[in-house]
Amino acid sequence: MTDAELVFTGGPVFTADAARTRTHAVAVRGGRIVAVGRGAEALVGPSTEVVDLSGKLLVPGFQDAHVHPVWGGLDLLRCDLRSATDRAGYLALVAEYARIHADAAWIVGSGWSMPAFPGGTPLAADLDAVVPDRPVMLMNRDGHGAWVNSRALELAGVDTRTPDPADGRIERDANGAPTGTLHEGAISLVNGLLPPVTAETMARALLRGQEYLHSFGVTAWQDAIVGTYGNADDPAPAYLACATSGQLTARVIGSLWFERDRGVEQLDDLRHRRETFTHGRFRATSVKIMQDGIPENFTAAMLDPYLSPCGCGKRGNDGAGGDSNGGKGDGITFFPRELLLEAVPALDAAGFQTHFHAIGDRAVRDCLDAVAAAITANGRGDLRHHIAHLQVVHPDDVPRFGRLGVAANLQFLWAVLEAQMIELNLPFLGPERGSWQYPFRRLQETGAVLVAGSDWPVSTPNPLAAIHVAVNRTPSPSEVAPGGEHEAFEHEVFLPEQRLDLASALAAYTSGSAWVNHLDDVTGTVSVGKDADLVVLDRDPFAGPPTDIGNTRVLQTFVAGARVYAAPDA
Repeated sequence: MTDAELVFTGGPVFTADAARTRTHAVAVRGGRIVAVGRGAEALVGPSTEVVDLSGKLLVPGFQDAHVHPVWGGLDLLRCDLRSATDRAGYLALVAEYARIHADAAWIVGSGWSMPAFPGGTPLAADLDAVVPDRPVMLMNRDGHGAWVNSRALELAGVDTRTPDPADGRIERDANGAPTGTLHEGAISLVNGLLPPVTAETMARALLRGQEYLHSFGVTAWQDAIVGTYGNADDPAPAYLACATSGQLTARVIGSLWFERDRGVEQLDDLRHRRETFTHGRFRATSVKIMQDGIPENFTAAMLDPYLSPCGCGKRGNDGAGGDSNGGKGDGITFFPRELLLEAVPALDAAGFQTHFHAIGDRAVRDCLDAVAAAITANGRGDLRHHIAHLQVVHPDDVPRFGRLGVAANLQFLWAVLEAQMIELNLPFLGPERGSWQYPFRRLQETGAVLVAGSDWPVSTPNPLAAIHVAVNRTPSPSEVAPGGEHEAFEHEVFLPEQRLDLASALAAYTSGSAWVNHLDDVTGTVSVGKDADLVVLDRDPFAGPPTDIGNTRVLQTFVAGARVYAAPDA
């Protein structure tokens, strides 16, 4: 019998199979798992590398079903505001970045958080005070808003007379003058002026993002926008370059961007992009449809209008609400319902998986209806359509996920009480809709396939921090910093009836996401014949209290048996 090249022993193994079984040893040869449990240790020979787990847990590689690694990598290379928590901290970081990069024509970056500013809308005047001579454009953490200075507005010709685009809004003062925040499609008024990012920089950003994700045990992902969006360039050429050179160690599904100003006539272009960019470990087989925005700026599409700040009446089209369907104050749908019902069956017939962004209950319903239309037109296939975010889901629509075979792509980390939820969501949603948010357990109980993603760089890509929230519905201790936005709420449980058990949350981030990525034939579980995408944790989170899950760290990450990350103390 041929010896194994790599054997893990001495600790528990979570297999993530359908029964959520655990075992005690795994053997790897030629990049694949050749023995699990009994018989694995018998394959240890003179040249075998033995990883002694010492009671620590071995799990399948995490798979992030909704993430933006190239843009996250760019953020790490640009003016990154994530280390600050308030207005003063952000401005200090911008000033220091501008000082160091004195030759940069633009100051570009991201990472500010809405609760740091009154109404969630920062001002150009603040940026003018620290960078008066050059244009500045800084994306919000969630990618749905931009903070710009007066020089950027001037160069873009954005002033009192500039109309709001159909898919966005310019924040204005009482006289109609832009104040420095651009929402959704209004970002495009400025981002077209940004200096182009070189192909070399995009590839470097991808590799930096990949390195960062591997450090959190992520071995595969679905890039949720492969196209040009906001102030970010198309990641597709970077993926092709790194896949061709062999530098792409992760397994990646690319979700091609469905452009908002076009309809089904872009289908041929999408087919061409699928053929052009699919290579090696990168497959451009999904299409991303962003159907609405976010509730914090009143662009998430709701079945009923937002409430006024007091929670005592409906919010009208007063410049802070409104939508593209008549200004009822119920948010924005980026695609008319009729187009969605035409486009999704066409994409389905062309063999594309559809990856939806839907946060409001109206957007969720429209996306489910579009999948139902595809089933009616084409029959049931195996494309594994999925809807991401699912912040507000009408109870009538929860059972439809299981019935239609639509996967629930969950961003666990967001299901907590924190300043943004308390100040910018709950007052405008009201008690009933507020109780419909992030219905993890209810979706599971009605038969939906649960998959998980981070939406990094919107939030941390740490799966264990997200899994902590799924199990506890409280902020992960790894995300609670003194003076940070989570500190005051770290012990407040948000809708406890929607908590998941640890095994289900781990499975969503491993076998569930592998299924939605069509990688379940080669990865996602610890099974004989699967590729050895494996992660060693620093403890067994099943053995400790649930409130300690978020403190778990990744010690080693393997892709097809090759070590792609090792912590300094591993």
